[in-house]
Amino acid sequence: MDSPQIMILTVLVGTVALFLWGRWRHDMVAMASLLTCVGLGLVPTGDAFVGFGHPAVITVACILILSSALQKSGAVDTLTRTVLPQSAGPFVTMAALSLLAAILSAFMNNVGALALLMPVALQIARKQNLPPGKILMPLAFGSILGGMTTLIGTPPNLIVSGFRAGQTGEGFSMFAFTPVGVTIAVAGLAFVMLLGRFLVPTRERAGAEGFETGSYLTEARITEGSKASGMLLRDINHELEKSDAQVIGLIRNERRFPAPSPYRELHQDDILLIEAEPEGLASALSALELTLEAEWNDARAKAAEKEQAKALEREKDAQKDIIPETSDTQDPANVPVVGGAEVNDDAVKTDDITNPPKTEVERQKALESDDISLIELAVLPNATFIGRSASDIRLRDRYGINLLAVSRQGQRSMARLRTMTMQAGDVLLMQGTPDAVYDFGNRLGCVPLAERSLHLADTKIALRATFIMAVAILLAAFGILPAAISFSFGVLAALLFGVVSPRTLYNAVDWPVVVLLAALIPVANAMESTGSADLIARFLLETIAQGNATIAVGLILIVTMTLSDFMNNAATAAVMCPIAIGSAAQLDASADPFLMAVAIGASCAFLTPIGHQNNTLILGPGGFRFGDYWKLGLPIEIIVVAVGVPMLLWVWPL
Repeated sequence: MDSPQIMILTVLVGTVALFLWGRWRHDMVAMASLLTCVGLGLVPTGDAFVGFGHPAVITVACILILSSALQKSGAVDTLTRTVLPQSAGPFVTMAALSLLAAILSAFMNNVGALALLMPVALQIARKQNLPPGKILMPLAFGSILGGMTTLIGTPPNLIVSGFRAGQTGEGFSMFAFTPVGVTIAVAGLAFVMLLGRFLVPTRERAGAEGFETGSYLTEARITEGSKASGMLLRDINHELEKSDAQVIGLIRNERRFPAPSPYRELHQDDILLIEAEPEGLASALSALELTLEAEWNDARAKAAEKEQAKALEREKDAQKDIIPETSDTQDPANVPVVGGAEVNDDAVKTDDITNPPKTEVERQKALESDDISLIELAVLPNATFIGRSASDIRLRDRYGINLLAVSRQGQRSMARLRTMTMQAGDVLLMQGTPDAVYDFGNRLGCVPLAERSLHLADTKIALRATFIMAVAILLAAFGILPAAISFSFGVLAALLFGVVSPRTLYNAVDWPVVVLLAALIPVANAMESTGSADLIARFLLETIAQGNATIAVGLILIVTMTLSDFMNNAATAAVMCPIAIGSAAQLDASADPFLMAVAIGASCAFLTPIGHQNNTLILGPGGFRFGDYWKLGLPIEIIVVAVGVPMLLWVWPL
């Protein structure tokens, strides 16, 4: 083993370790890996950023834009309401939802497909008095299974196709993945439909008014005249126990007490950090006459605004008494600006700058409207809200809504709600008008956990979006145009025909995934050029597969699937493709079954909530814990191997 091989393998081990650790985002780790390789001379400086022009990266970005167009046009909503049975039993309902998710995921981003179907699934769970997880986990797994059936179904397929093109000059076609992918998907879906609900852990049943999302952490203030003022903390907890709630922290004069003494006396303006179930939150607050911190801040802000308005009126009256009106024209410099606000330069430098938030008047209308609702939102895995707090984005000032509580499964945080940084899978209890809350969700990547009232889609826009996507798929499927060119034309057509607004075009792109892919492609090329991929392949073949090609294909599938359970599936595909090609070369066999094994394995992440974005998305709404996934996921992964290996060898002979 020479020096370049030692260096690239060291970088690879460090990269995988950081992926598994999860402390930093995948795109940050990938970029660090790329720059390290450049610094060590493993990747030429001129080739450092060739990944950003790679066809797989371009295709992924275009697919995300066109998928978003299908979602926002209402085309998928219309299909969902047409196809799903309105009155059926749990088995038929779960089967229909999972099948629809699989079909949609074959042609659009599977996270988007799940986000569209999840509110419908939760509504069905409430109607049939089922724990939401019994429907959500099969739904998520169905969407993952469907993604492996076409070239555009999931980024790993595009990456694998790109590596094949690098080897043979021609990538996989649109439906090259379909024979193996559909067979595995059908076997997996059949298992999910027949036995899935028995293997999904049962969490507390959904009530008539909501569903189990875990305990909320919320802030409540002791106001003047409150029953809680002067009471001991132990007495407060005794009262809260009746509502299945408890105090887990105290904030006094901006000082935090994570475990306050039960004998501490509470005073006016103390803020209690309360843990409560969604159904008991209101009764917990009313029992002790506590006020939500967000509502108290609202009331104080409104009082200050009214006082400011009165002061301005008094100033106007005083000026009229002193300066007589001699002209109808007034110097604009002397006109007071009502409702104006100082603009913080840092505040406007946000990810949603291309979509300016509401004006001051709109925000005030939102806050003062009689149509105030409490709406639960789940934070999507690619949300721009992740890693930021309500304070960071000036939630109330910019969007006219309040964050009342956060549900984070299995974790507690003593951070103030306004400074708590969001994580994927968090469930947020928001207060505001429905339009304001949904607008916030669309801008920052959160999905509502209740089905919205029927939104009449623009039929023309929906038909255009569907037609453009279909034409792009057909052009790529029949080899008329390469996939990257075909879907780029699709994006251009969507812009020209008004399906996508130029202002919102790039909001649909999951930029961390794009950067991840673009950064890892040169690193993967370095693995090939240094001979490191062949070295790893030879080790696996000699020590485990013993030179048997069939066992080698199964081994590549299992290793890829295992890695994908703990790290990003696109990163897994980029790391494993050179090893798969090296294994085929060592055995003097076709690389196709090995690359297809990587594609299948990278898509099948069912054991953990971090293996796939869809697993993360259902974590909070389903009330799941980290260890809940393997009970259904492990049998599915066994089915994938049992069905996948024979199909791979039959469809793609060695």
